[in-house]
Amino acid sequence: MDDPLIFVALLLVAASATAAVAVRDPVRQALVLSVLGITLAVLFTVMQAPDVALSQLAVGAALTPLLLLLSVRKVGRRARQGNRKGKGKAR
Repeated sequence: MDDPLIFVALLLVAASATAAVAVRDPVRQALVLSVLGITLAVLFTVMQAPDVALSQLAVGAALTPLLLLLSVRKVGRRARQGNRKGKGKAR
């Protein structure tokens, strides 16, 4: 009975991992990475590893995408500030 559930969970993991690789925008990539973390947590739950599933939810679905989004925001802010400074020197 568990075999079909594991198969479906593996298909979801494969689909979300492929989507994470295929997406080019870093913000969308972080969101798809969060979905991948959730699908991995579902897979671990189906495979009767609830402790690993909880860890995956905390780290893979919440913390890592949050850190990536904050990093993208910080890099974008620095790039905008650098462009403003560069425009002032060119004139």
